[in-house]
Amino acid sequence: MMSSSSKMSYLGTLSLIIISTLLITTNAANFRIKNNCPYVVWAAASPGGGRQLNPNDGWSLDVAPGTKYARIWGRTNCNFGGGGCETGDCNGQLECKGYGKAPNTVVEYALNQFNNYDYYDISVIDGFNIPMEFGPTTDVGGECKLSSCTADIIGQCPDPLKFPGGCNNPCTVYKTNEYCCYQEPCNPTDYSRFFKERCPASLSYKADKTANYSCPGGTNYKVVFCP
Repeated sequence: MMSSSSKMSYLGTLSLIIISTLLITTNAANFRIKNNCPYVVWAAASPGGGRQLNPNDGWSLDVAPGTKYARIWGRTNCNFGGGGCETGDCNGQLECKGYGKAPNTVVEYALNQFNNYDYYDISVIDGFNIPMEFGPTTDVGGECKLSSCTADIIGQCPDPLKFPGGCNNPCTVYKTNEYCCYQEPCNPTDYSRFFKERCPASLSYKADKTANYSCPGGTNYKVVFCP
C-alpha cells in the first residue's frame, strides 16, 4: 500500500499536471481559418497539421501559449496519392510537419513573447499563391489589427517569377544575395517593390521590417483565404 507521504506526493504531482493542463487549455490562442475562395484550399499549419477546406468551410485550431516560429498557409491543386500540391506543398502530405514549398502566401506568428505580446505578419517572402487576411477576431486597437494581401499578384506577376498557380519570390528563382536571399544588410529591389506596392501590409523580402504587428497575449485570431 502507498504510504501517507507517498499519497500526498502523488496527489501533489497530479494536481500540478491538472493545473498545467487547464492553464494551457485556457490560454491557448484560437485560430479560425476560413476558405472564402471559389475553389478547394488545403489549409496547412505548423504546428497544427492540415485540413481540406472546400469553399465556405472552416477549421478551428487551438495553439499552445509560447509557440513561436509558427506558420499558416494554403495549398492548391493537391493530390496526396501522388504529386502533392501545386503550391505550398509539404512533402506530399495532408498533415504538415514542417513548412510549405514556395510559392505560398504565409502567416507567421509567435505567441506570448516579449511583454506577453503575440507578434505576427503576412509574408510574401516565399512568393504568393492565395490572397489572405489575418488578424484578431475582435477590435483590440493599436498595432493589433488586420493584415492582408489580396492583390492580383498572380495575374500581374513578372515573367521570370511566374509559376503555375502562383508567383515566385526572386530568391526561389535566382538564389543570390542581390535579392536578400542569404544575409543582411540588404536593400529592396524592383521585384520586392512589385510585391510591396501591391501588398503594403505584408513582408516583401527578408530585411523588410515595415509590416509587423502585435496583439496582447491571449488574443484569438482569424485567417481568411480569399477575403
